[in-house]
Amino acid sequence: MWLQTGVQLEMLTPESRAPCAPLESVFTAVDVELAVLERRIAAGDALPLVATIEQTIVLMQRLLIAYIAAEGGKPVPDVSVDILDVFKVLVKGEPSWTAIRDNCRELVYYRNCINMEREDALPAAPGKMAVRTARHVYLYIRTRCIREGRLED
Repeated sequence: MWLQTGVQLEMLTPESRAPCAPLESVFTAVDVELAVLERRIAAGDALPLVATIEQTIVLMQRLLIAYIAAEGGKPVPDVSVDILDVFKVLVKGEPSWTAIRDNCRELVYYRNCINMEREDALPAAPGKMAVRTARHVYLYIRTRCIREGRLED
């Protein structure tokens, strides 16, 4: 998978893209991809709406699956499973995860609006909102992993 960072292209390793890759590798890869989007926003670039929404959903799904795999107490969902179904596996038995439920639902709402050709129902700057929502979820999960000793600070 190639990421465009300005003019330079960099390649993520297959290990960092695998759903059950070591937790730190997944966090590093997701952080890099979010940073690319954030730099584009800061530069005033228009993000392609559909691709941005899909990318943020996939990134969040990768984080959730990586956490489930690292925890080891639940069946690890396949990457083809919808993000909300992955979230159901994560939250089962641990209601504190509901803190990010609405963030995951928001990203799916954006995708559904696009699929139903109801872009008029989206908030202003939905691409930017999706990236910011994804960063919020990233930080929430990363902080939790640090507290649990799964990641270093």
